[in-house]
Amino acid sequence: MKNILLASTSSVYGKPYLSYLFPALKELFAGVSTVLFIPYARPDGMTYDEYTAVARKAFWQIDIEIKGIHEYDEPARAIEEAQGIFTGGGNTFLLLDTLYARNLTGILRDAVAGGTPYLGTSAGSNICGPNIKNTNDMPIVYPPSFEALNLIPFNINPHYLDPVENSIHMGETRETRIKEYLVFNEIPVLGIREGGWIRVKDDRITLYGDVRSRWFEPGREALELEPVMDLYMKGKKQF
Repeated sequence: MKNILLASTSSVYGKPYLSYLFPALKELFAGVSTVLFIPYARPDGMTYDEYTAVARKAFWQIDIEIKGIHEYDEPARAIEEAQGIFTGGGNTFLLLDTLYARNLTGILRDAVAGGTPYLGTSAGSNICGPNIKNTNDMPIVYPPSFEALNLIPFNINPHYLDPVENSIHMGETRETRIKEYLVFNEIPVLGIREGGWIRVKDDRITLYGDVRSRWFEPGREALELEPVMDLYMKGKKQF
């Protein structure tokens, strides 16, 4: 039974790290005393220890201990034996490349598909789709494949941004980029604005948060989706 929470971001404006998710995290990690943290995305080039300390400080507030995967001699075994797992944000290309390099993609997929509670934020959410083609990150490294964990039947575009009214920016909007992707790809995309997340419980996927999200799929106009809303049930899209 899958038990997953995938958020657009770890922090919303004006609130401490992860704090807006605390009620949902208490439910996700009910009965869990220690969560395995995967810091491989390394935002701003942080060290694994520095990034793990950030996660540890937040989880102390909900009485859960954080252990970094880099603290274990056998990272594959750490995933297999984890009570819960949190993969933080940063650079998605780096995150996926590191998982491939350490032969952890299949092990992580199997653990989460088998029911280990999983939290992903930003890059940690990106890797749960079929591929990472909708990340916003620069390709600072080249993973052997863009194929990801395929734990949900669509890709996520975290930190989804709408055009700013009266902006003089002349570059492509986020929506334009996603439409470009859909010319060559069939997999749908959920653009999650800051403050939104999805919950996966077995075969049910539900949209939560205090903001709408934007859904893109081939041959259909983009849709605004209101939380709380079921996206999939028993493998079937609900809208």
